[in-house]
Amino acid sequence: MKRRRRGYLPMTEIVVALVIACFVGAALGSSSTDDGVWNKAKGFFGPLPEAMHSQKNPITPAKIRLGKMLLYESRISADGTVSCIKCHPISLYGADGLRKAIGNQCQVSPRNAPTIFNAAAQISAHWIGNRADVEDQARQSVIGPPAFGMPTYQAVEKRLKELGYGPLFRQAFPEEREPITIENFAKAIGAFERTLVTPGPFDDFMKGNQGAIDETARLGLKTFMDAGCAACHNSPYLGGQQYQKFGIVAPYWQYTKSAEKDVGRYAVTKNEADRYVFKVPVLRNVAKTAPYFHDGSVDSLAETVWIMGKVQLGKDLTKVQVKEITAFLDALTGAIPLDALTVPLLP
Repeated sequence: MKRRRRGYLPMTEIVVALVIACFVGAALGSSSTDDGVWNKAKGFFGPLPEAMHSQKNPITPAKIRLGKMLLYESRISADGTVSCIKCHPISLYGADGLRKAIGNQCQVSPRNAPTIFNAAAQISAHWIGNRADVEDQARQSVIGPPAFGMPTYQAVEKRLKELGYGPLFRQAFPEEREPITIENFAKAIGAFERTLVTPGPFDDFMKGNQGAIDETARLGLKTFMDAGCAACHNSPYLGGQQYQKFGIVAPYWQYTKSAEKDVGRYAVTKNEADRYVFKVPVLRNVAKTAPYFHDGSVDSLAETVWIMGKVQLGKDLTKVQVKEITAFLDALTGAIPLDALTVPLLP
């Protein structure tokens, strides 16, 4: 029997020890890296709230119930075919999948219809910020020529009365003698939209469960922050909190191959500094809401990521970086509220 030399281990034990040391070291290194990513992410993002509250429009069950019905109501459009849900179908994550929305008499809207999920906490509504909030958007949409196309607000109110919405409005706005008004119409729809929050794996990650998203997504999150994407796409919604020029480094249309050059917020302000400026879109559920950009000009999320790196940051992202960022964006997909998926019965 051979004696073990003092201070030495057999070769098999050495190999085992090295393997264990490698695994332990890798695990410790990964944990340290993940902690760094998580800590940095806390400075940019956060988990979604339960609802997007507004002091101007408190959420109540009666408002939510009425707002959900009104979201499906097409009889208040000029040709009887347009409802909010036509451009923002719930089962498709609140976006219609078209390059540009189609309104009454098959009129094409000037821009892509953004999702109504996680949207009520933005600085404004619409790509160019020409609506103050979701309530203002609901109010103005009914007389928008390419949207509902109704001639006046009074015509909408008259139609709602004829359709038998009186009791529902009285329940939602019990202190008002004549509750069927366009303002209350907007408040009811806004109240419902303020409940359309879709928490997902990223929210669990932000709450401290670092295993909620996989390694590729965590690497994508790191690249997303390191590259500068989070400078605009921040907050729990990853966007919607500021305006930004689309094409800081290079004209966007050279890469999106857009058929037309949209002047963006300049159409609202007439300020030359706002030419090609748009509201930074929310990235929640972005993997489910193609096509992308204000004109729906790009179908692929991976291509969209690469274009953004090119025209906004001046970076030529590698295929690996694009894959990682796309995996992170996929982790922003949340669960659609079950109640929202239930189609209401209208009066």
